[in-house]
Amino acid sequence: MLVEGQCHCGAIRFKADVNPKRVGICHCSDCQTFSGGPFRTSVMVPAEKFRLLEGSPRKYEKTAESGTTRALHFCDQCGTHVWGAAPGDDAPAYSVRVGTLKQRLELPPVAQVWSRSRLPWIDQLSDLHTIETQ
Repeated sequence: MLVEGQCHCGAIRFKADVNPKRVGICHCSDCQTFSGGPFRTSVMVPAEKFRLLEGSPRKYEKTAESGTTRALHFCDQCGTHVWGAAPGDDAPAYSVRVGTLKQRLELPPVAQVWSRSRLPWIDQLSDLHTIETQ
């Protein structure tokens, strides 16, 4: 599936060919912190199927609980986290943040990882009072 994505301000733009069966939610505490929410949703994209069209994201390298180093790429103008990858210029794949994609409605998650860090109130969201706009 061909997708287009960008950061909030549009300084970073990209295209990718994604497999909708590779969309997942991560509940690890790092993803909670970096996303500012209870989880992060990403789709894995082989490097050869990802193309940066515009911009030059900043990179922050972190060490995961597993001991693996990850390079998180984000817009230095608006702060949007766009993708994560192995460090270096020859990463085999990109973990693209689904929220940055125009086609995000078509990419529901198919798996969840780091469920031991999952916040217990997530299952109760459908019971909350909802308001269409603010």
